[in-house]
Amino acid sequence: MLQVFKNAEYYGIDNSKNLIEIAKEKYPEASFREGDVLNIPFQENSFDKIYSIAVLHHIPSKELRIKFFKEVKRVLNPNGIFVLTVWNIPFKLVLKYALLKIFRKTKLDFKDVFIPWGNVCQRYVHCFTIKELEKIAKEAGFNVKEKGFLGKNIYLVLDKKEKMKYK
Repeated sequence: MLQVFKNAEYYGIDNSKNLIEIAKEKYPEASFREGDVLNIPFQENSFDKIYSIAVLHHIPSKELRIKFFKEVKRVLNPNGIFVLTVWNIPFKLVLKYALLKIFRKTKLDFKDVFIPWGNVCQRYVHCFTIKELEKIAKEAGFNVKEKGFLGKNIYLVLDKKEKMKYK
């Protein structure tokens, strides 16, 4: 059941209308809407906690990933917490695509791969390291409070960097 914290309001966004409908049926007490993580449909400082589960690795290019972090920072309260997970992709898959890149057989960036989603399609995934995630988070204005591995995922717990105020 979704009610982990009493008196908490739960919101979710996804760019898939079908997944939003499934979420609404499964968790009617929460509020779900179709939306884009690069343009989150909420006002500044709207949330105490934001969770991004298996989203960032599907966003192509460093520029768009930084835009994602900055958008999360915009809607996160000044004392808020941002918890992020990405898939920890096996090295052999990364190596395969790196070799294709070296031999100019792919236009993908290094550490970009395609992973099958059953027999339906191939999904784009960027293969992060903890170090790369930390660097992007810091560049976007976050502090890394905690990091590590959780199952087959890499995770970061972040908060906003506070700017020094001089008197």
